[in-house]
This record gives sequence, structure tokens and C-alpha cells, in this order.
Amino acid sequence: MNDADLPASGEPLRLVDVQAAVAAELDRIGPVLNDLGRIFADAGHELALVGGPVRDAMLGRRSNDLDLTTSALPEETERILRKWGDAWWDMGRDFGTIGCRKGEWVVEVTTYRSEAYDADSRKPSVRYGDSLAGDLGRRDFTVNAMAVRLPSHEIVDLFGGVLDLANRVLRTPGTPEDSFSDDPLRMMRAARFAAQLGFDVDPDVVRAMTEMADRIEIVSAERVRDELVKLVCAPYPRLGLTLLVETGLADRVLPELPALRLERDEHHSHKDVYEHTLTVLEQAMAQEDRLGGEPDFVSRFAALMHDVGKPRTRRFQDDGSVTFHHHDVVGAKITRKRMRALKFSNDLVDQVARLVELHLRFHGYGSGEWTDSAVRRYVRDAGDELERLHILTRADCTTRNQRKADRLRRTYDDLEVRIARLAEEEELASIRPDLDGNQIMKILGIGPGREVGEAYSFLLELRLDNGPMSQEAATAALEEWWAARSV
Repeated sequence: MNDADLPASGEPLRLVDVQAAVAAELDRIGPVLNDLGRIFADAGHELALVGGPVRDAMLGRRSNDLDLTTSALPEETERILRKWGDAWWDMGRDFGTIGCRKGEWVVEVTTYRSEAYDADSRKPSVRYGDSLAGDLGRRDFTVNAMAVRLPSHEIVDLFGGVLDLANRVLRTPGTPEDSFSDDPLRMMRAARFAAQLGFDVDPDVVRAMTEMADRIEIVSAERVRDELVKLVCAPYPRLGLTLLVETGLADRVLPELPALRLERDEHHSHKDVYEHTLTVLEQAMAQEDRLGGEPDFVSRFAALMHDVGKPRTRRFQDDGSVTFHHHDVVGAKITRKRMRALKFSNDLVDQVARLVELHLRFHGYGSGEWTDSAVRRYVRDAGDELERLHILTRADCTTRNQRKADRLRRTYDDLEVRIARLAEEEELASIRPDLDGNQIMKILGIGPGREVGEAYSFLLELRLDNGPMSQEAATAALEEWWAARSV
């Protein structure tokens, strides 16, 4: 059984399939983990496969990254893994975790633990536990609170995780209120797992998320960001995002998304921007084969943020129509601000914001009236994000008018053909002036400085307007520009 064999999202799993899947996975990983289990047992310690690897094994998903839990303290775990593994690391020591690599396998072993937040703390305090049952009881959801003892392969399921897995539902081992008080990030994880697994979330969990949404504000921006990235890159991000919006969590971590639910009234009507945005996201996902087929956070997040400037730029006209002038530029600024608040890298901020700012540019193309100069500028402005801009622009068409949709598709096909032709003729991906800085200084008889930069910019604009020029023609144009400038 593998991912392709799993029932579609929302359909229950058969227990017999779950049991068969975990048996097959234990046969696969047994040779490496049984040996490690015996070593820990000989040293007087318990060891168990736990959490995500057990859940994924029951879903028929394979991974060579294995999480284990043990009664041994980190110092003893380190001593064992140093001898057993090919390499080891201890970056997670503060959380009781020691990692190692053994051949193709990556193993992380964590001491039984419990963790909780103080009322105003942004970081959980970690305490070591003394039993497997206690360790499982403090985990986020029942489907992640199952274990397989090693080397015996005894399955430990104290909270009904197998049944919840079969029914595709997310519940907490104890009360959701206690769970979210211990670690408020688990509310984000509920949305993330819904998006990753296509599972429903238990109504008690949803209610607790709604009542405790403001608790997420004590969690660090970095931890929230990491969960959001995993959610957006999951197979069913609409499920997770909808849950964040409906529980009020999005108001705290990504308020621009619920703000897209622009109100309607009897006098004004307009497209549902929120639903449109989720559809654009899914249509962008459907084109990821253009980028290699893997989930692409940049294109997905740009799709999610592309219209966030609309609430701020909305204007009602006398005839009842609605305009959102310059929402692309405003949206890019909002996107930068939100991503910086979430501690994204400058490179990611720049990539996403550029796509948001450019997502309307194509609509000036009309029926193909752009000059070659305009096409060159389109490519120049998109830069390395050109392929993602193609994806976003195509995904942004959600009209139900099939004739209009076909026309837009054909028009963008034409633009891509023109880009490909110019790229082949002119090395479009690396547009630069026909003279470099050294040639500029020699021709004008000047040294390095601001004037060289101005001359370079002039020649670049000339290149964009006219395409490639001979060195003689570029030199003549530069000298004419310089003479006019000096007057």
C-alpha cells in the first residue's frame, strides 16, 4: 500500500489496510531498528518508534527519517548512538534529542518528556518524563500518539489513534483545552495536519481552537511561520486555511486572509475575493509540474497573497461597480510587511512580493498589442520569477465564462511564445547593455563613478526598447546621449 493506493480525502480507511501497512513498514525498517532496540534494552533502557513515522507507516507511507523515544537520558543516548551510528549530532539536546545517521537512515532519539508554556512565555519549558505512556499522553493528536516498542514490535495505542486514523479525524489525547494550554502551537498544527492528511478536525478541537485563538500570540513568529509553510505546501491547503479562518487563528497569524471576505450588501455586489484566492492557490498548485512537480512555497504563497491589497483599495462607483485600483502595488507592500513579521528571509520576501506586484501586468497585454520592448520589460521585471509569474497569472483566471477563460489562455499562450522567440534570438534571460562599464569609461573618457551608472542605465533602456545593437550603433547612441547631457 502506498500514497497512490490511499482512499481520497474524506473517505475512511479500513483497519485491515492500516494493519497491513504498518506490518509491511516494520518489516522494512526492522533490520536497522531492531538492532538499536536490542542495544538500548541491553543497557537497561526502553526504546520505541513514535509519532509521525508510526502514523505514516499505518498510512502506507515510507520514510527513512525515524523518530524514537527512550527512557534513557540524552547523555546515555549520545553514548549509544556514537558507537552505533555513522555520524551523530546534538543540536536538539536542549529538548532531549540526539540524532544520528546509519547508512541511509536518519534517526533522532528523544528522552521521554513533557513540555508546557507559562502564561506569557514564547518558549515551552521541557521536563523529562519517566514512562512511554506519559510521553504519548502529552503529544498533540491521537494519530501522533502511537508507538511501536523495539525490538518487540508491540504497538502501543492508548488513546484510540488507530481508530481515529481509520476515520480520518484529528483528536487530542486529553482535553484539547489542556493540550493547547500546554503548547498553543498545536492549534496551528491541527490546521497543518488537516491540510497534510486531508483529515477532519474533531468538533471539540475546533471549539477549543476558537475559544483559545488569542493564546497563539505567545508563540514565537518563527514557530508559527514554520507551521504555516508546512500547511501551505501540503496537499490540501484549503482545508487548513479554512480552519485557521473559521477559528479566528488567521486573524492573529495571517489577518490579510480573512480580510478578503469582503462584506456584501443589497446595494453592492462583487466577486468573493476570499474564495477566489483559495481557487487561485489550487490552480497554481495544479501547474507545479512547470517547476519540477514538487510543492513550491513561493508560487503558492504569492497566490494566497496576490489580492491582499483589495480591502484597502476598494472603492464603490456610482453605478454600483467596485474598483481596486493599484491593489497590486499596495498588496506587495502588505505582503512584505506580513512576511517580515513572520521572520521570512529577505530573499523569500522579495520573491513573493515581486510576484504580487506583477500579477496584473499581463492584463495590459490586451489581444497581443505589446511591442517587443514591452515583452522585454515584462521579462526583465519578472527576473528569476518569470516561470512563477506565468503560473500565477494563469491561475488568477477563475471566471466561469468559458469563452473568456479560453480567450485569456490563448492570449497568454501567445505571450509565452513571443517570450520564447525573443529569448532564443536575444538571450532574453540575461538582458544587459551592448557596452559594459569598461567600454563606457573608455568611450567617454571618464573614470568610475555615478556617471558610469547613469550611462549604463541609458544603454539598458535602449537595449530594452530596440533589442540587440551593434557596438558601433551603441557607441554612437552613447556619445549622442553624453553630448546632450553635457549641454
